[in-house]
Amino acid sequence: MDTEPGNELDGLLGEQLAYYRALGPDYLHQGQDLPGDGGELAEALEAFRPAGSVLELACGPGVWTGQLLRWTTDVTAVDGSPEMLATAAARVGSDRVRFIQADLFGWQPDRRYDVVFIGFFLSHVPAERFASFWSLVAGALKPGGRVFFADDAYRTPDELVNGPASSTIRRRTPDGTSYRVVKVPYQPADLERKLRRLGWDIEVTATAGPFYWGAGGQAADGQAAGGSGAGGVS
Repeated sequence: MDTEPGNELDGLLGEQLAYYRALGPDYLHQGQDLPGDGGELAEALEAFRPAGSVLELACGPGVWTGQLLRWTTDVTAVDGSPEMLATAAARVGSDRVRFIQADLFGWQPDRRYDVVFIGFFLSHVPAERFASFWSLVAGALKPGGRVFFADDAYRTPDELVNGPASSTIRRRTPDGTSYRVVKVPYQPADLERKLRRLGWDIEVTATAGPFYWGAGGQAADGQAAGGSGAGGVS
């Protein structure tokens, strides 16, 4: 998997954010179905039952935010794109949601939560920021707090910029504008081991399609690695 110097990585992440900012307004006119294999993922989330206060990282257009409100007392939804946040606020329309615009690679929460939820964003976190992203998650959780994420490893051959070994892909907005985006094609077992090395006890499960979900928390005998940061797009 490729690695990038600091300035190159910052440029790539800036381009990724610009891509989702460009997409933001279009999401308001789309349906509210869950992305991907919504049936299995929705069932997994329902079984997980994210009760209490939830922090949603990279909320995007608010599709998952509305689902989380079924069980939770309140949701703090964070995203780097003001366009996505505007779409999410219009879609959700609930005073139980606090929306925050922030670059998650530099943001720190102002409180702790019972659950951290990550919907289709973990694969957009570059390898260089993986440990610091999970440090942010650890710092956001109350003692005994839990994590749930859903994602996919889907990349088309024409999206690949530097071949399948690279995590950098190229995607286009409906008007044809091209942007570089991070897309790490995790395999569930590999991701589970990677998280275990950081002190997490999270089981990662594949669906019948190209999607996967993970649920768990910090291991009783381990702590997540130090650092700071996360990602601000969805």
